[in-house]
Amino acid sequence: MDLKIVPFKSSYAKRFKELNVAWLEKYFYVEPKDAILLENCEANIIDKGGYIYFAQYNDDLVGCFALLKMGPNEYELGKMAVDPNYQGLKIGQTLLGFAIDLAKQKRWKKLILYSNTKLENALYIYKKHGFIEVEIEKNLPYARSDIKMELLIN
Repeated sequence: MDLKIVPFKSSYAKRFKELNVAWLEKYFYVEPKDAILLENCEANIIDKGGYIYFAQYNDDLVGCFALLKMGPNEYELGKMAVDPNYQGLKIGQTLLGFAIDLAKQKRWKKLILYSNTKLENALYIYKKHGFIEVEIEKNLPYARSDIKMELLIN
């Protein structure tokens, strides 16, 4: 499989939105916070100190994730999506591994993520990569979130 992880380019913004809207509408719905991030991902993620990466299979962008800056050396892993036509090829796991390696390389303290307990496969993969469940705060950015996990990097 010819899979590469490539950084965000402005021309990829539309694909970032398409990938995320597809999974959100399959399992949940697009919430106001999603719309803000997806409508202008460059201004609301990249320009605020965050990162977006894509899984490129041959010439197609088939998956993505974002790292949203939360504080000094702390990022939220979010907006991870894989095109339904390419699921089952461990692309999500490859993206997750890349995100963790990036965090280690940049010497961040931790990665956090918000998810939903009905996404059993995703939670299994997060746990397999060392994420642990932590207490979830009350005023959450997403209504769908019912679990918070973190990975301490050092």
